[in-house]
Amino acid sequence: MQEKKIIITSDHAGCEAKAIVKEHLKELGHIVFDYGPHSADKAIDYPDKAYMMAKGLARNEAQIGILLCGTGIGMSIAINRYKHVRGALCCNAEMARLARAHNNANVLILGGRTTDKQTLIECVDAFLSTRYESGRHEIRVKKLGRMPDEL
Repeated sequence: MQEKKIIITSDHAGCEAKAIVKEHLKELGHIVFDYGPHSADKAIDYPDKAYMMAKGLARNEAQIGILLCGTGIGMSIAINRYKHVRGALCCNAEMARLARAHNNANVLILGGRTTDKQTLIECVDAFLSTRYESGRHEIRVKKLGRMPDEL
């Protein structure tokens, strides 16, 4: 797998799982930008962390992001408010693979309290090793970029 620059962040509920994923990413040789938190001692609001992720991606600090919260639902809602982000909440490796292959997702979202360690790793590996297929999917992905402006 080619080295990638990856931003990772979570709220307090995803902090433990974030540490597991971060260690795995480093073992694979990726460059990891950890936007915190580094402890689950204090409540962290997931919209703030999603904003930080969106900002980092917009500044091209990395091309891929990984977000974690308790279930992944809050992060999913928050991160997908940003036009340049296609975040996918994945519960298994097949969802992670298809999120990249069909939807050109650039942010993997995981539930820290709802996903076991092995599944976390499998999702990350599938997400990072899958390329966007483009082709028949391209027209749909392009439509995602215009949706908020046409309401």
